[in-house]
Amino acid sequence: MLSIKNIGRVSKRYRHLRRYQQIIGIILKYGFGNIIDSMHIDHYIESGRKLIPFVKSHEKVEKLSKNQRIRMVFEELGPTFIKMGQVLSSRPDLIPVALLNELAQLQDHVPPFGFEHVKAIIASEFGRPYDKIFKSIEKIPFASASIGQVHKAQINNNNQIAVKIQRPGIQKTIETDLEIMLHIASIMENNIEEAAFFKPVKIVEEFAKTLGKELDYTIEASNMERMAEQFKDDKTIYIPKVYFAESSQRVLAMEYIHGIKSDDVDAINLAGLDKKLITRRGADFYMKQVFEYGFFHADPHPGNIFILERNRIGPVDFGMVGFVDHHTQEVFVDLIHSIATNDFKLTVRLLCELSEYEIQPDLVLLEKDVSLFVSTHLLKTLKNIKTTKMVNQFLELCAIHKLKIPPNFFLIIKAFISIEGLAKKLDPDFDMISHAIPYVKAAKHRKFTPSRMAKDFMGIARESYKLFEIFPTDAVEILRLTKSGKLSFNLKIEGFDKMLNTQDQTSNRIAFSIIIAALILGSAMLINSNVPPLLFGVSVIGIAGFFAAAVMGIWLLVAIIRKGRL
Repeated sequence: MLSIKNIGRVSKRYRHLRRYQQIIGIILKYGFGNIIDSMHIDHYIESGRKLIPFVKSHEKVEKLSKNQRIRMVFEELGPTFIKMGQVLSSRPDLIPVALLNELAQLQDHVPPFGFEHVKAIIASEFGRPYDKIFKSIEKIPFASASIGQVHKAQINNNNQIAVKIQRPGIQKTIETDLEIMLHIASIMENNIEEAAFFKPVKIVEEFAKTLGKELDYTIEASNMERMAEQFKDDKTIYIPKVYFAESSQRVLAMEYIHGIKSDDVDAINLAGLDKKLITRRGADFYMKQVFEYGFFHADPHPGNIFILERNRIGPVDFGMVGFVDHHTQEVFVDLIHSIATNDFKLTVRLLCELSEYEIQPDLVLLEKDVSLFVSTHLLKTLKNIKTTKMVNQFLELCAIHKLKIPPNFFLIIKAFISIEGLAKKLDPDFDMISHAIPYVKAAKHRKFTPSRMAKDFMGIARESYKLFEIFPTDAVEILRLTKSGKLSFNLKIEGFDKMLNTQDQTSNRIAFSIIIAALILGSAMLINSNVPPLLFGVSVIGIAGFFAAAVMGIWLLVAIIRKGRL
């Protein structure tokens, strides 16, 4: 597992200092010197600003938008930051929509590592030379990315397989970057008000968890096995087989499938395959994952979906998957159904249930905006829908109403868009919404099947039994504490303290006013009775009383005026 520490000062190790220098230099290069200045970074680097070379941003760079420059910073900083950008591109709850779209364009431009490293990693993982594990393995990889690369190989039964090998030293590199990333995030959160709003420390911590899973190939192998089990009886979907005996945490051996990339229309036509049938099967593959199983391939772009003989769908790369719990699945089903039936009042309620928010949105205004959104984008055939614009406007709608879209819900939307984009190329007249209706209806009906109702009832009964089981013990304990005088209640009502302060202030003013009135009346009586001592025939005590009343009256008046209320 990855290890990151919220360090107060960058590690003294050379690799940290050199990498820190490189990161700051690239940030300066792309015109973000104001951020570095706001962070007061000199205080945290022992050798001060002298460690960071003078870098002036290029004139062409300065003409680019801020979001474009952020993407270029991520690309130049390498694998960890590229991965972070790719993860953030699926998190509309964490970053603005415009930046999210820019980060979605991040690409890995990482050259392959040498075959000597491949042999060393395999030997390290299995305790045997590579040729004792594989019958043969090609020295040149056919795919290379930031975390690993993929080689063709053969095992003893002559089956051709694909072997994914993790980059040498990538875990240490990532751990170093994460420590520095977390350090920079904590400084930004403490010093830059605009950055603090997006909670950069939380972003880095969540990213570390996500990346930790991606670095463990056994998790991807388990994802493949689970997906294969879901579609074992479906002859239209083919999930590559995992060779667990030849796999480990840093090596993943899987069946090599021969197919055509799903967006290669010319090759599909040349192979005599049925594009309309492929489109329907691709849509079915997605619908079943979301509406039936609650476990789905979260990155179904054309490079990860292959078309096999007999018009079968062959997905690959299960490093990114999504989960939909039972309740969320049902709410999502009801949301789709409400849109299809134009029940926008229900749509708004369900959208709020799926989202997170701190302030209750204006439901009437939200309903109006949702109705306009649906009529603008969803009452068209696919060839007339502008997907990117539609998603951007949906996210902007949510942002306007302060609704945060949960990551898995957004992954569903992204996967939906990817499949829809594939459908546009293969069958532009295909209607994804209409195709989803039978799945939505089936999912709604499943809620009322005898087996489902019995399962729900058993769940309620089990929780109720637990409650009744612990209630007598808890009740006796409460009575015991009450009798012994050890039980106390701490009741906190929001705004109650402020109300008490206001009440105290009002009471004090009334008391003050009564005292002033008493002084005036008493002083008048003293003067009228000529109570000695006298000064020019007037009671001195009476005069002093009038003076005290005047001072207190002015004091009270000033206090009221300062509060802005007379």
